[in-house]
Amino acid sequence: MALFSTVVLCLSGLVGGASFTLSSDQPEPTCHDWGEAGQGAELVLEGESGWLSCPLFSHPMVYNYSSAHRAGLNLFWYRVPVGQDLEQPIRYSQRLSKDRERLWLQPATAEDTGQYICMLRNRTSCTKISVTLEVVSPKPQGCEPPVATAPRQVAAPLQEDTTLVCPDLEDVAKMADSHPSVTWYHRCFVFPFWDPDRVVQAGSLHINIMSIQYQGLYYCQVQYSKKNRTGAFTRALNVTGVSPSILPKFPSILHPNKDQVYSVRRDMEVRLQCQALFPYLDGAWELWWSIDGKRVGQLQDPRFSSISSPVKSYFGDRTEQSVLLIQDFQRHDLDTEFNCSARNQLGFATHRATLQEEVYLPSVELGCGLGVTLVLMLLLFVVYHVFWLELLLLYRSWFGTDERHTDDKEFDVYISYARNSEEENFAVTTLRKVLENELGYSVCIFDRDSLPGGTITDETLSFVGRSRRLLVVLSPGYAARGSQALLELKAGIDSMALGGHLRVILVQYKPVQRRGWVRELRSAHVVLALVRWQGERSSALSSTFWKRLRLQLPVQQLVKVGKDGG
Repeated sequence: MALFSTVVLCLSGLVGGASFTLSSDQPEPTCHDWGEAGQGAELVLEGESGWLSCPLFSHPMVYNYSSAHRAGLNLFWYRVPVGQDLEQPIRYSQRLSKDRERLWLQPATAEDTGQYICMLRNRTSCTKISVTLEVVSPKPQGCEPPVATAPRQVAAPLQEDTTLVCPDLEDVAKMADSHPSVTWYHRCFVFPFWDPDRVVQAGSLHINIMSIQYQGLYYCQVQYSKKNRTGAFTRALNVTGVSPSILPKFPSILHPNKDQVYSVRRDMEVRLQCQALFPYLDGAWELWWSIDGKRVGQLQDPRFSSISSPVKSYFGDRTEQSVLLIQDFQRHDLDTEFNCSARNQLGFATHRATLQEEVYLPSVELGCGLGVTLVLMLLLFVVYHVFWLELLLLYRSWFGTDERHTDDKEFDVYISYARNSEEENFAVTTLRKVLENELGYSVCIFDRDSLPGGTITDETLSFVGRSRRLLVVLSPGYAARGSQALLELKAGIDSMALGGHLRVILVQYKPVQRRGWVRELRSAHVVLALVRWQGERSSALSSTFWKRLRLQLPVQQLVKVGKDGG
């Protein structure tokens, strides 16, 4: 292996234009391998010019090509083709040449893809490092030229002049026979563009006044000649407009402001939010929370932590956010000083967060209680809407006043009806039977309870006056002029008008038009209770008719209410 390396080095030196001899009795130096360069693979577009720079010279403080050459160190290039493991010396040609620390490919071909090793050595020392080259095929992308490398980001202040320099143009200009020519593209247009604000000067694109419409991708194609060979390559720049440099560039704290108060609760997680505006600057910036003068990272208390995230970016002006998390907040934390600070290369800003303990409100308990209350109210509304008659009867039976203990009346109900077969049958058979036998009321009917030979008028007035309710069976033809029913109705209405204890109840047995009512009934019907009989639907004791009627009759004891099942 040592013999093979010696032969390789000798061949490389001859090919590279440098010759040296190794003494057979001098041991070969151990080559220090720095591995592979960390910047990733170098990309070159197939058919374009490209080059590899030896990464050993990327840090001039460690290695400098001129100094290394004067010290007797020589640079050699080797190649490990794709799919192979052995290093092969590079045979230089017009297409593949070495210039100082660079290996030029003019142009690159697909076979050039692989790993390249640059070795810097003399008789006593050896250092090498590898770099990967990838030759990519050009892919059509509309009207824009293909490129192999990622676009270079360029920030251009709005309303100011900006100069765009094609990347790697200066490196090519140093080794070209003449100044290279550059062609610029923007949005599928080739220079000269549609406006007079952009001009080309010495291969660079100069924008006199940067505006929003000049943003986007720019492409530059460089053509040059070297030793009667032409080469070309394409680069891209992504131009973004940023805020003008004449605007203030000092950072500012947006939250917390001077009047903002954070409400906190003990034994809970507290989140303090800080937002800061960083105007565009090509430099570093930072946003942090400090607790009693120490940053969160300097504290030993695990209760404190912070999370940073971007909020928005507007023409390069960044709004950043940092959230301070405090686990298990305690009372003594109210006496702690919490500051949010921001800094860039021009200035510093800080605001203190004002904390106020929040009075605990049992929101969950209140919410549950309110929900239960609303449900109960809804249920009560439904129950009352469906069973309001039963509830009123139950209430009267418990809290109503028994009129029999407060007056000297003899009868509970006096029934007045038209003297014909149908109304009389309803009044005597249905009303009287249910009121007396089922509900336990004392009922007075003139034709049954009056004594023979008496005066009709006097006895009618007497019976009405000794009754607590006057039950009028209302039907067509009721209270005709000079009838007994009219006398009973007038007596009842007069008693109510004079403030007596008698109340008149209208039971509509058959529909009656208002124009058929007598004058006394038309004038008093507004204050009279009206209960409608609906035939078979009202026959059952549990029907609405009997419940409504019982509400107008004197209060019965609870035992009697239970007896009828009402």
